[in-house]
Amino acid sequence: MNWVPVIWSLWGLSVLLMAAVSIYASRLAKDEEDQLFLADSSSHAQTEQADIASKVGKLEPLKKAAMALLAVMTLLVVVFYLFDFVRQFR
Repeated sequence: MNWVPVIWSLWGLSVLLMAAVSIYASRLAKDEEDQLFLADSSSHAQTEQADIASKVGKLEPLKKAAMALLAVMTLLVVVFYLFDFVRQFR
């Protein structure tokens, strides 16, 4: 069985997952503002910003997991081709 299409397909899927999570996180965080709310009159804006920060915070573990998966798959592709390279010259 030829493993090259399988490895590249899994790598491509991990890239797509990482891209999708990153795009979703950036779209979610685009409305987030770095500001300090001192007055009680802006409690609505403060609650809205806290909700956005909470959603972005919940996405961080998924984003890190997708990045780790991409790193592992990239390492797998590199190791596969290194072994193939060594095997050809034996």
